[in-house]
Order: sequence, then C-alpha cells, then structure tokens
Amino acid sequence: MSKKVLQLVSVFILLLFVVQCAKRGTPTGGPKDETPPVLVRADPPNYTTNFDRKEIRIYFDEYIKLKDLSKNLIVSPPMDPKAQVSPQGSASRYIDIQITDTLAPNTTYQFNFGESVTDNNEGNPFQFFKYVFSTGDYIDSLNVTGVIRDALLQKPDEYVTVMLYEADSTYSDSIVYKDVPRYITNTLDSTVVFELTNVKEGRYKLVALKDDANNYTFQPDKDKIAFYDGFIDVPTDSVFVLRLFNEQLETETGRPKQGAAQRVAFPFTGNPDSIDIELISAKPEGFERLVTLKKDQDSLQYWYKPQVETDSLIFKTYGNTELLDTMYVRRRPLKADSLQVQSVSSSLILEEPYMLNTTIPVMAVDTSKIVISRKDSTLVEAFQVNLFPKKLQISLTFETEENESYKIQMLPEALTDFYDSKNDTLNFSASTKAYGDYGEYDLTLQGAAEVQHIVQLVTEKGDVKREIIGEPGKTLFQFNRIEPGKYYARVIVDLNENGKYDTGNFLEQKQPEEVLYYPDLLDLRSGWYPKHTFILTQE
Repeated sequence: MSKKVLQLVSVFILLLFVVQCAKRGTPTGGPKDETPPVLVRADPPNYTTNFDRKEIRIYFDEYIKLKDLSKNLIVSPPMDPKAQVSPQGSASRYIDIQITDTLAPNTTYQFNFGESVTDNNEGNPFQFFKYVFSTGDYIDSLNVTGVIRDALLQKPDEYVTVMLYEADSTYSDSIVYKDVPRYITNTLDSTVVFELTNVKEGRYKLVALKDDANNYTFQPDKDKIAFYDGFIDVPTDSVFVLRLFNEQLETETGRPKQGAAQRVAFPFTGNPDSIDIELISAKPEGFERLVTLKKDQDSLQYWYKPQVETDSLIFKTYGNTELLDTMYVRRRPLKADSLQVQSVSSSLILEEPYMLNTTIPVMAVDTSKIVISRKDSTLVEAFQVNLFPKKLQISLTFETEENESYKIQMLPEALTDFYDSKNDTLNFSASTKAYGDYGEYDLTLQGAAEVQHIVQLVTEKGDVKREIIGEPGKTLFQFNRIEPGKYYARVIVDLNENGKYDTGNFLEQKQPEEVLYYPDLLDLRSGWYPKHTFILTQE
C-alpha cells in the first residue's frame, strides 16, 4: 500500500513540474516590431550617374510590400510609357523597376516612393524613400519648396500634384492642358508642404493640380489648379504659396431635353446669368416664356405657353449675346407640370421671412386669400408677399414674436402660376424660438484695405450659413440671431464689388479673390455674444 502511495506522489510531483515548465515556456510574442525596412543595396547604386540601364533592383533587409503605390509613387520627370514597378500585392525582398521609356540625356530622374514601402508583417513604412539617378555626369540637387492652400475652403485637398514646366522657347500657357511637366512632386495625405528636389538650375512655371485623372494635365471640368504669378528662377530661397481653385467653366449649353408638356431643360456650364434661350420655331399668338434656375441645379428650365403645335422645337442659345448653339427638341406627349408648394423650413427665425419653394413659377398672388394666425388663433394683420419666379420661390414677411407658433393658410386661387393655374388649399406651420435661444457674433476687421469685404459664417465643411456684404471701409460686421453651432468666420476681399467670390483663370493668369479665415473655430451657444478682432494679413 505504501508503495502505491509513493508512486502516486511521484506522479503528482512530475505532473506539477511539467505544468510549471509549460507556464514558464509560454511564448509572449515579444515586443511589437516598429522598425521600418532597411535598404541593403541597389543595382545600380542609388545616385548613379551616366545611367544607361533598363532595370533597377533595390534590396531590403526583410520582406516588403508596396502600399497604395499609385497614390504615393512620383516619378520625376514623368516617363511615357510608365516604368513597371513590382511587387504589387505580394511580398518580396526587393523592388524591381523596368524602364521602357527612352530617357532624356543629361537629366536627373527620381523615383519618390512616399510612404508606400512597408515591411510585410507590421506595415512599418520606409518614409519618403527615393531612388535617384542621372543620365548625365552629375546629379541635379536644387530644391523648390512651398505651401498648398485652398482658395475658398479652409483645408486643401490631399494628394495635390506640384509641377515645374521649363520656361524655354517651347513654353506657352496652354502647356498645362497637353504636356507633362519637367518635375513633379506630391503633398501626400498628411501635409500641405511640398518640396521639389533634384531640380536643375533654370527658369520655370510653378503649377499645382488636384489631378483627378492622375495624368499631369489640366482638365478644367475635373481638376483644381493653382499657379505662381510669372516665373521662378532656380536656385531660390523663396517659399511659394499656391492657392487651389476651381475655374468657372466656359459658358456652354448642352443638349436640351423635354421635361414636361411645356417645359424644356437646358444643361449648362459657366455663368447661367449670361445665358439666353430663344425659341426660333413658329410661335402662336400671345406666346410667353420664362427661364428659371433653382439653387445648386445644373440645368436651366425653359417654360413656355401656350402649347406649340409642332413635332419639334428649334432653339438658339446665347452667352453674353454671342451665339452658342442651335438645338432641336422633338416633342413628346408628356404630362403638364402641376403646382406644388413646400416650406423651406418649419423653423422661423425671428425677424426673417418665411420661405416657400414652388414647382412652377408663381406669377401673381391674391393676399386677401392668405391667412396667418398665431397659436391663440389671433390673426397677423400685416404681412408682405414677394414673388421670385426665376428662383421658384415665395417669401412671406410679417412681424414675429418669441416662442410663438404660426399657421399659414393659402385659400384656393391665392396663387397663380405661369400657366395661369391656381392652387388648392395649402396649409403650413412654423414656430419661433426665444431670442435667448440664439447667439450673436461681432467681427471687427483690423488693417483691412479700403475695399469691399464679404464676411460669411460657414460650417466646418464650408457651407455658408450667414453672410454680410460690407461697403468699402466697413470694418464691423454684426450677426444677430445665429443658430447655435460651430462656425468659421470667412472674409472675402471683394475687389470688383460684385457681392460674390470670384475664382481665377489660368489662361488669363488671373488669381482668385483673396479669402481669409479667422483662425479660431467659433463654438457658438445659446445666449452667447462673442466679439473678435481679425487682424488681416492679406497676400
């Protein structure tokens, strides 16, 4: 019996020893690898001169992957056809570059990989790795640096391409539309600073693009552009500031389309205020027409009456009185538009008009058939109705009170639209808040030039919520009854005094109007009345 007990004790001790050993030997994985790949060698070596090879191999101390290569890799000057770079999607200990383009003589080339070279396991990037070679006897080593801004928005786009064009005998302003630049770089996704490296001494045009197609050429309908006035001479110690903007496209009208029985839609680009549309088909007696444009729409609406009894309509469109196009629309048996009216908002800001949108331009109103009442059923005796048929809007202005509810009733035939149709009974509700539910804000401009300024309160996305246009010399801008929220104060230097922001134009070498942001975010709350002084430092 004692022998069996001794055996059991021995087995127990042995098991305990094994468990303890297992616990002590459990792997922890060790510290996380945070070391980026290390360049071991390159064939040919980095910074080779008199380069004449078609293949490059760059070796690292561990397996690497190329992450977001299309966004990160910048080859300067660009090659056509592009070099083939691998691995793509798989791991390797080296980068292989196959060159199929005929390289220019006495030229320094640069493969800037940005942050695309990462280790295979943890994704640690080898930041801003560059492979450089020259087809001549030396490596060009001059730099051009600067900052990218957005002309209108507070933050510029990511991955902005910055380019240098040689200002030689072949240069013209149209070069940005058709030819690739001599040197290029990219701001990537985390900085607004750019640096063009390995630049040759000379004179250049400095241009930046938010390049939608990634083809290094300017497409005005898709790309933002920025440029430095005149030319720059390299070497230079200057830090250049480039402001990206969308050009206003040339005024054009697209192919029209019948939208309803007596309405035709005309797509357009450019300035809609300069466009006129003329029906040149035979018109019946008493013919009338109206052209409208709703906010943020890209088509002009051509309304006409009475019906034209032809199979097709012929139009001429004009831009600033110059003929743009002659167009045909084949008529189809579509339904007529019907009048509908909707409120812009059920919240009525104190001392501001109540706005309505309409589906057909409203041309006349019978105010005797409009009733506005408070929540206690007492009537609002005095009110004013304004019609904006070209914008498809109606405004009602009346004296409002704090914390009040209003009912607005439009009896039948209160409104008459473009087709002489009348409305059925329409009912709307709106309510106000207390003055204390809003905020107020004063902005004083210091050091402002004696020109007209526009001050806007915009959201963090750049949407305009409030705006004051100040005549030349005005420095105090007071905003009342502002909905609580987060805003930035934006100042437009309105040099031509047209009451709006004007963009730039590359061919005309015209910069956009200056736009300045007060640096601090305005976190406005109910009952608050902050006052700021903005010391302007205009460029």
